[in-house]
Amino acid sequence: MNTPPAPVTLWQALKFWLKLGFISFGGPAGQIAIMHQKLVEQRRWISEQRFLHALNYCMLLPGPEAQQLATYIGWLMHRTWGGIIAGVLFVLPSLFILIFLSWLYIAYGHFTLIAGIFYGIKPAVAAIVVQAAQRIGSRSLKNNWLWGIAIAAFVAIFALHLPFPWIVLSAGIIGWLGGKFAPQLFNASAKHQAKQVHYGAAIIDDTTPTPAHAIFRWSRLILVICSGLLLWALPMLLLHSLFGWQHGFTQMALFFTTAALLTFGGAYAVLPYVYQGAVTHYQWLSPAQMMDGLALGETTPGPLIMVVAFVGFIGAYTQEFLGGESLFLAGAIAATLVTWFTFLPSFIFILAGGPLVESTKSNQHFTAPLTAITAAVVGVIINLALFFAYHTLWPEGANSGWIQSLDKIALSIGIVASGLLFYKKMSIIRVLGVCALLGVAVKTLVY
Repeated sequence: MNTPPAPVTLWQALKFWLKLGFISFGGPAGQIAIMHQKLVEQRRWISEQRFLHALNYCMLLPGPEAQQLATYIGWLMHRTWGGIIAGVLFVLPSLFILIFLSWLYIAYGHFTLIAGIFYGIKPAVAAIVVQAAQRIGSRSLKNNWLWGIAIAAFVAIFALHLPFPWIVLSAGIIGWLGGKFAPQLFNASAKHQAKQVHYGAAIIDDTTPTPAHAIFRWSRLILVICSGLLLWALPMLLLHSLFGWQHGFTQMALFFTTAALLTFGGAYAVLPYVYQGAVTHYQWLSPAQMMDGLALGETTPGPLIMVVAFVGFIGAYTQEFLGGESLFLAGAIAATLVTWFTFLPSFIFILAGGPLVESTKSNQHFTAPLTAITAAVVGVIINLALFFAYHTLWPEGANSGWIQSLDKIALSIGIVASGLLFYKKMSIIRVLGVCALLGVAVKTLVY
């Protein structure tokens, strides 16, 4: 175990990332846990300290942190193509799966079987988000200061309705000050090292020198940024020339570009923003359909933010972006477009910022703000859990009273899901299966 494993070829890495794309269930927390188990504990491709340092950076960025973490590790191991392969294969299987499931939902969702499945898994989704907060919190909230940041972040977003970027900025400033005046409270890597199991020498170990391609160079930074802008501008100009600025395809491309750039904190933080835009502003789909999309996102592999593919498909399908004769084609094109514009910034952030992050892996002034930001994200996830629970347990709102409007059967299914997750330690996919069966039974026997 004191000898690192043999170097991994790009082809071997490609096969691993493809497999990961099909088994990465459980939302961001579950996906990060799978990567930790596979890459740190079993295969020893990267050490825990380097893994956590990369994770903290991804938590800082807008966009899906699990997909960004895969991109980062792929880039660190096999240069730019390694990062692109890892990031694309983390997303691609779920895109095809969600296009098929979105079509099945819109075409046959009124059937009792399909309606029952969605009815059962939506309460489970709320319980899964609560578990995600608990799992991330147990790793990151190691002292009262970090607990205080998490609580303050929850109050800020739930009660004061402050934008999440301001919460991130405030947490980062607190972490920077903490790293300067009380570094022992914000030294996440030291705490993890104190409690972690030693898994043996890794290919990319704590003391492994930074690879040549990961050393910061201004020329490379400019090249990455210019390439990213070109990959954004070309399809946008094509959409404009074919459909104009007001067409649904173009509006989706613009909206999801904004969502990718302005929503910090990963998938659980971006979803309320997507809900507000897609349901309230553009009315591409209904609140009930959005909740069903979230349920689909939890039951399929890949990043939870892949719910954007569902939003794109349902919006283009129901609003007939290409006319009544090409409903499926419109939905499939929209799902692909929104996936492209949602994930493109993530690749740019990793490929452009990775060298800077590698140069700070031993710099407490950089890691302390990220530790504080991770704590703030826990508070935001708790807020999102309440958001999901409200729309699941009071689907019609609470206008006629909290007790009278409560869906007591959905509450019962949620309690079952919580018990299976927290006490029986059942896997997420099995919990969703149990709750789906309960939903089908309810729709068949009760309604």
